Amino acid sequence: MLGTIVNTVAILIGSILGYFFKNLLPEKYGESIMKAISLAIILIGLQMALVGENIILIICSMVIGATVGEALKIENKLDSAGDLLQGFFKKHESNISEGFVTATLMYCVGSMAIIGAIEGGMLGKHDVLFAKSFLDGIISIPLTASLGIGVIFSSIPVLFYQGGIVFFASLFKNTVTDIMITDMTAVGGLLIMSLGLNVIIKERLKVGNMLPALAVPILYYLILTLF
Repeated sequence: MLGTIVNTVAILIGSILGYFFKNLLPEKYGESIMKAISLAIILIGLQMALVGENIILIICSMVIGATVGEALKIENKLDSAGDLLQGFFKKHESNISEGFVTATLMYCVGSMAIIGAIEGGMLGKHDVLFAKSFLDGIISIPLTASLGIGVIFSSIPVLFYQGGIVFFASLFKNTVTDIMITDMTAVGGLLIMSLGLNVIIKERLKVGNMLPALAVPILYYLILTLF
């Protein structure tokens, strides 16, 4: 839970700073900081991807995962869910609600939240969530400056959402092997690289549709144990 707690605190601190110093951070600086952090995220993803031992499995995982994700239209459903929530709160014309919904979706809907929480629950490692904490903390500053103090309340769903994944991942940590985790980490690294690239390149990668790829290494090694 350490990574999730740090993530929650980072959002709180960033939101408070954004609220009190909203006039001290020009928009162009926020954009440059985001791109710099995205490059760091790509580096983290690359380091994770290079630990993979079964390159064929990693490639197949990405292909199968992307195919399943496209068929299920995961990215579209995530976007639709965000639109529904945004529309619901907009009816109340509440500035707090708008900041809360926007920030919650931004912090929770992403590969880093899922991968980092799984890694924390299964391995007790928090590198990904620490990186996400820094990113979320920085994002909270300009986000709060533009959307208001409602952003700070997004720390509550982040705590329960990521904490829940950590809890359930810890329940199954004894059923997975080291090589299973290694190849799943490599696949996760590619997804994290995609998140960083989304900020830099013009054409947005549908990372949400690639999320099923994380399950392929686990299923593959579980099937091997049966035969």
